[in-house]
Parts: sequence; structure tokens; C-alpha cells
Amino acid sequence: MNTFDSLLKIYDVIRPVLDVAILTFLLYKAYTLMTRTNALQIVKAALIVALAYAVVVILNLDTMLWIFSILAPGLLMAFAIVFQPELRKMLLKLGQAEWFAFGSRSKHTYVDSVLIAAEMLSKQKRGMLAVFMRHTKLDNIIETGTKLNADLSSSLLVTIFGHDTPLHDGACFIQGGKLVAAGCFLPLSEQYDIKKTFGTRHRAALGLSEVTDSVVLVVSEESGAISLAYDSKLHYDLTMEQLTRILEAQLDITPDEQKIEDTVDEHKAIS
Repeated sequence: MNTFDSLLKIYDVIRPVLDVAILTFLLYKAYTLMTRTNALQIVKAALIVALAYAVVVILNLDTMLWIFSILAPGLLMAFAIVFQPELRKMLLKLGQAEWFAFGSRSKHTYVDSVLIAAEMLSKQKRGMLAVFMRHTKLDNIIETGTKLNADLSSSLLVTIFGHDTPLHDGACFIQGGKLVAAGCFLPLSEQYDIKKTFGTRHRAALGLSEVTDSVVLVVSEESGAISLAYDSKLHYDLTMEQLTRILEAQLDITPDEQKIEDTVDEHKAIS
């Protein structure tokens, strides 16, 4: 009985800490989910409506309270319809989220091939779209292009995007060191505040990052700028060092796996 009482006392001490820890974890996950989508728009709209209702209650405006009670169901439906794209993206991100990602993942060592091709195409002012697939299945988008299942190489990417071939206008999909498909059509972004200077490639790269967990590399045909789109955000005109660092972080690649010798040899082979 004494042992049981001791355990209860220990639990009473641990319980508040456990309660706060779980709440903090859930709030952190909710915050990261909102920042990776356009959910902040939903939060802002909800806060405006809640603030208006609070003012009406505090001032005891009977007519406005009656109007709010009548319009509440309609507002709820309108809210769901207007913010349907954002709600859908939140649910997609929630399904893709790895809540306890502590295990080791497979490493990818093919980034150098893509970056070499991107750098060469950038100098030639040739556009490029390369999708690094992660966890979300993209079969419906891959089917819009031509399946290749070829070994990935810089030469192959330059051949596809460096010349006016039937595949150069679409996106290529990369997974496990394989070029899965090319000439695929991506969904365009639904964001309304995209810079007007961004072309279709940038809108397509951002659009795919809004509905999947893929990382999309895009080379501008106009400026030659190399950018990355992921987590519903476009990171424009990055340096090769920034590209390598971000891709290593997003695809779980360690710096030791980036072989300088392979990069030099492959670059010579293309030259």
C-alpha cells in the first residue's frame, strides 16, 4: 500500500509536466502545419468573426446578436466553401506529417547530378523542372507524362531540357536515383500573391509543393535563376551552396554523401 501511495505521489508530480509537454508538442505541430500551408488566412478570418461577435456581446446589441444567430449556419458553410483549398491542403499535410520521425531514413546520393544539369541549363537560359519525390504518391501526375524509369544522370537531364524535345516543357520526376518520368504537367499554384514576373514553371513548382511534400527544383528560362519550392513556399534564385544545403536537409542527405570526385568526373564527361 505504501508503494502504491508513493507511485500516486510521483504521478501527481509528473502529471502537470506531462500535460504541459503534450500540449506544447501539439501546439508546435499545429503551428508548423499552418506555416506550411495557407492556413493563416483561415485563422485571420476566424479571429475577425470572433472579434466582431465579442464586440456585439460586450455592447449587448440585441439586433446584431439576432442577426449573428440567424447567419451563423450560413457563415459556417460559406467559411468552408471559401477556404476549401486551404482546408484541403491542411488535411493533406496532416496526412503526410511524420509525428514521430526518429528512425533513420534512406539516403539519396543523386543530388549532384541534378545540380550539375541545373547549373548548365541555367547558363544556357534553358528552363527546367525537377521533382524530388518523397512520401506522397504522385501516380496521377506521373501518368500525364512519359514514364522512363531510367538511371539518373546529368547528361540525360540536359538532353531532355537543353533541346526542344517533346518532354522539355513538362516536369521530370526523380526517386531513388531513377528518372521516373518526364514531360509531366503539374498543378498551378492557387496563391493569389505570387509575383507577376514568375512564369508557368514557377507557378507549377509552387502548386505541386502546396498539395504534396515534394521538393521541386526550377530553372528560369528568362533569368537563369535556380529556385526550390517546398512546403508551399518558393525560395527564389539560390546559390549552388544554398541549393545543396537545402536539398541535403529536405532529402536527409549528409555532406559526407556528396562526393566531390563524382561531381568532377561527371562534369568532365558532359563537357
